[in-house]
Amino acid sequence: MAVEADETGRAGAPLRGRRLRTPMRRALSGGTAGNEQLTAITGAVLILLLAALGVTIVRIGQLLDVHMFLGLLLIGPVALKMASTGYRFARYYTFSAAYREKGPPPLAMRSIAPLVVLSTIAVLASGVALLFVNPAHRGILGSLHKLSFIVWVAVTALHVLGHLLELPAALSADRRLAYDDRGAGRGARVLALGGALVGGVVLALLLEYRFAAWVSFHHH
Repeated sequence: MAVEADETGRAGAPLRGRRLRTPMRRALSGGTAGNEQLTAITGAVLILLLAALGVTIVRIGQLLDVHMFLGLLLIGPVALKMASTGYRFARYYTFSAAYREKGPPPLAMRSIAPLVVLSTIAVLASGVALLFVNPAHRGILGSLHKLSFIVWVAVTALHVLGHLLELPAALSADRRLAYDDRGAGRGARVLALGGALVGGVVLALLLEYRFAAWVSFHHH
């Protein structure tokens, strides 16, 4: 039988329902609370970035290049948010005991989730595609970007409002874990979010050379 030191430090005590954890296993763990926290902190970062993006839309004449940069930067955190929520979805519908016990998101949030995902993909994909066309010949692609943006803003606003009240609790979700497990996987979550942001910045910097044509066209 597996043994570990008991609470007083004596070796040989039976393992009471807990598995021994190596530092690496602990760093990558966190369970449902870790997933909830990652989703929440990524969502909070996205709220800030979307607020900044909204400012660029109001002053699009002066901030078009910033608008394009932020749009590309968003791709990293958006991909991470979709991955974390998609993971919860997959675990729930593959009958993971922990995720089944936690339960699904509210019905209203699940109902608009497909629209959130599809409109997000449409607005970001069309935005990137527009960088590679002549601004004077943007045609249907420009219309698709505008239409998908309108839908995206509407459903994303509902999504944010639906989760806003639970956001503070979700940000500290790992505090609900047993004392020894608190903070488990936090380093991996910080690394994932940092990597998503860096990835978005790198993508924006790589495509920044495409901004000039659009800025010039808009000014003329």
